[in-house]
Amino acid sequence: MKRHELDVYFIMGTINCSGDPLVILEKALQAGITMFQLREKGDGALTGTALVEFAKSCQKLCRQYNVPFIINDHVELALEIDADGIHIGQDDTELAQIRTPFPNKWIGVSVHSMEEMDFAVKDGADYVGIGPIFETTSKLDAKDAAGVTFLTLAREAYPSYPIVAIGGITTKDVYEVRAAGADGVAVISAICQSDDINATVKAIKDNPVGQFFN
Repeated sequence: MKRHELDVYFIMGTINCSGDPLVILEKALQAGITMFQLREKGDGALTGTALVEFAKSCQKLCRQYNVPFIINDHVELALEIDADGIHIGQDDTELAQIRTPFPNKWIGVSVHSMEEMDFAVKDGADYVGIGPIFETTSKLDAKDAAGVTFLTLAREAYPSYPIVAIGGITTKDVYEVRAAGADGVAVISAICQSDDINATVKAIKDNPVGQFFN
């Protein structure tokens, strides 16, 4: 994985969108996101055949724009449709169990402490997601906001390791987050609820600090 591929990491599920999620995704792709993660969780989330068909539609769009397509947690779904990778949390399937069926796929892991960070690196994660940096309403089970303190420590401990920051980040926070060491910024609401997705993505991308860390 190239660290710049985490630059603008869009995460979305149908429950995050007030409009057509596929329209929102395509606008984000046109605007220049560098990675997309389907996170279909929560009350009202798609399941079964509906989930598979929606995932395939998202994957098709991502392929059209040559953007990696990642699935959150759903190992069977990721295998079924041959996603580019999977992202797991600390309470999901263990990384060691996932690497075997995903030998040539990207695996991302959410970490919240240096111990979790060390384990992820040692076990072969391709990148880590650190957060929530700020308070977020996109995940009902989100941990308390940690600010950029741990992000800074993680970057100091692993100077060249791919790190994406997530959690309540808006375009106003991008400079601070990148300056703390993030290679990229992962957002949900900032794009899903944006009145001008092109401008939002541009604001996240146009950052001199981000260029330093790529």
